[in-house]
Amino acid sequence: MSKKSIKINALLNGLRSALNLIFPLITFPYVSRILSVDSMGIYNFSNTYINYFVLLAGLGVSTYAVREGAKYRDNRDKISSFASEVFTINIVSTILAYILLFCSLVIFNNLYKYITCILVFSLQLLFNTIGTEWVYNIYEDYSYITIRSIAFKIISIILLFIFVKNATDYLWYAGITVFASVGSNALNYINAKKILDIRLTKRVNWKYHLKPILVIFASSVAITLYVSSDTTILGLLKGDYAVGIYGVAVKIYTIASSLISGLLIVTIPRLAMLLGKRRIQEYKIVLGKVISSVSILVLPAAIGLIMLSKEVVLIIAGEKYLNSIFSLQIITSAFIFSNYGMVFNECILIPAKRENSSLYNTLITGIVNVVLNFVLIPLWSYDGAALSTVIAEFMVMILNGWSARDYIKPIFNSKKSIKNIIDALVGCTGIVVVCFLLKIGVSSLTIRTLLSVVLSVGIYAAILVLMNNDIAMEYIEKIYSRIKRI
Repeated sequence: MSKKSIKINALLNGLRSALNLIFPLITFPYVSRILSVDSMGIYNFSNTYINYFVLLAGLGVSTYAVREGAKYRDNRDKISSFASEVFTINIVSTILAYILLFCSLVIFNNLYKYITCILVFSLQLLFNTIGTEWVYNIYEDYSYITIRSIAFKIISIILLFIFVKNATDYLWYAGITVFASVGSNALNYINAKKILDIRLTKRVNWKYHLKPILVIFASSVAITLYVSSDTTILGLLKGDYAVGIYGVAVKIYTIASSLISGLLIVTIPRLAMLLGKRRIQEYKIVLGKVISSVSILVLPAAIGLIMLSKEVVLIIAGEKYLNSIFSLQIITSAFIFSNYGMVFNECILIPAKRENSSLYNTLITGIVNVVLNFVLIPLWSYDGAALSTVIAEFMVMILNGWSARDYIKPIFNSKKSIKNIIDALVGCTGIVVVCFLLKIGVSSLTIRTLLSVVLSVGIYAAILVLMNNDIAMEYIEKIYSRIKRI
């Protein structure tokens, strides 16, 4: 398979992320107005609960497969043998996850009213496993995934408007959500056989694979403690209404975060391959570009969302969710920390086989976050849940950064990185000024929001150009050269 361009991959995965952004932007405003706050609470709680079992079914296989499989991707026999062993392990973990899920639904009485919705979401366990999306990540083949996403997102939107019409239609919404996210994964498995020979096998080197997989899994469990525990604890302590309000803030935050992370995550297989083959100098160059991109993209996105939090909530969710505005403003601060933390972990610690450091960092953070949730949620409800998430993301960023300091210290100490951060901060002041003036001068919600976004992007880009920012100038040169070719 030919070598894929990181720029093309970033474009394709950016398009895919844009689809993941557009899909909830179309569906969520409709659903949040149709469904009651309590129905949204049941939906969000069930989705969060099943995520624990999705995690168990996944077992850290995807991350491990991308890291290790990147070394074998040029040898069909070796990659096929490796993929078959990993796939078999994944099937076993999925069966175990289903057993534990059914046991929990029988044992815990508090889950009875959520059972049907949880079972609908549980289809993700099976389809995530047979989807073998890690195969496409190993080969950096994002074109198939992007085309598939377009088709299934369009079908899902049509189904949503057909079947979700009443305040209690949250089960239809859950089913359509599952269809949109994993419905095509059966096709993934069939298509993957064109790339390699993947199948169930009795010949699994459990001793070789299981230790690193379990370390990555334990790290994922710890991450889930501070990603999902807030919604779970909020539901147990404050009820469905609080989960519904908080769910809107989290949904908007996730939409914005996924767009940026989608542009960055395409570099992970390439970084894993470079580090696995000990091409250190190339690795450091790519890593430096990734970190610079985070500084330039994440800061303005966070500031813009904070400034437009009220407008975004009104447009996406409606007036009955106005109580989520402050939670959104709080949790958006985590946007900056989470993206840096993701780069430190996924682009350095995992490819460098420092799973133990990743596990240690996330485990400490997860425990701290659970404790904070039990302290802050009784005091401030959904606002307390948002604050605990911000603290957790900041903490894991610092810990991961310390563990990866030998790689990131030279990058952050360079004049280029310091200038990128300064340029981004100066550009953000322009965004604040634009949004503040438009809040005063424009009364129409829609027009104000559109102008704020367009003018903020324009003023930010202009400031970067005026400050002769390397990344901005590089993109301008690429655009200019392509125009000349036309």
